[in-house]
Amino acid sequence: MIDTSALRTLLPTGRDGGGWEPVTAGESGAAVFRSDDGARYAKCVPAHQVASLEAERDRVAWLHAQGVPGARVLDWRVADAGGCLVTSAVAGVPADRVPAATLHAAWGPIADAVRHLHDVPLQGCPFSRDLRRMFATAREVVARGAVNPEFLPVDQQATPPDELLARLAPQVEGRLAQEAAEAVVCHGDLCLPNIVLDPATLTVAGFIDLGRLGRADPYADIALLLATARETWADDHQANSADDAFAHRYGIALDRDRERFYLHLDPLTWG
Repeated sequence: MIDTSALRTLLPTGRDGGGWEPVTAGESGAAVFRSDDGARYAKCVPAHQVASLEAERDRVAWLHAQGVPGARVLDWRVADAGGCLVTSAVAGVPADRVPAATLHAAWGPIADAVRHLHDVPLQGCPFSRDLRRMFATAREVVARGAVNPEFLPVDQQATPPDELLARLAPQVEGRLAQEAAEAVVCHGDLCLPNIVLDPATLTVAGFIDLGRLGRADPYADIALLLATARETWADDHQANSADDAFAHRYGIALDRDRERFYLHLDPLTWG
């Protein structure tokens, strides 16, 4: 566990600082705090993770400048204890916290928002989450024995991670060709908790947690979105219908093999 008391020293204080309450703290080494008025979030990390948090700061600032709804960078602090990124809160409710009927009503606007994100001009994006990088990360995580089995699909949780990675390896060259032809600006972790809905209009108020944003195959996003939405839908029929509705609204014919590839690769890159 991390020492949140040390990371608290990085938070803004005084007249403009206000009070802060912890939101999450975990083995990643980061601690997240929310301001008392709910208007700001602060993510604080120890010194060895400052570079990674700085990269996240740059992604948040860049995406905001592209007109994509999300948080704004409000403050950036570095000290001996580590670094602290303060952003504006995105008002609304995370999409994983609404019932199926509400998610169904918001599903078209979600597809539109993802399409809008993926339509951001690729040439101007200075960040990459390309497949070569993802696969190299997966190799490193697997080699360290750091894969969290809870992140894996249930039917893979008893399989050694190195075997799971070996199953994906023969597909990499073909997937790289697809990525080269169709790469977009991806969120990088497009699960429902990272999509905030306006509860009044059921449109997307903004995307959050942008630490993995960058150029990538669109299925790196689509696979995660459809998979996490399945946890809300009542049954397979509703889930399959939602998948089809998303594909129609987004403007693609779903490639299930490509979707599965990215869905199975992603859990191997965390650790």
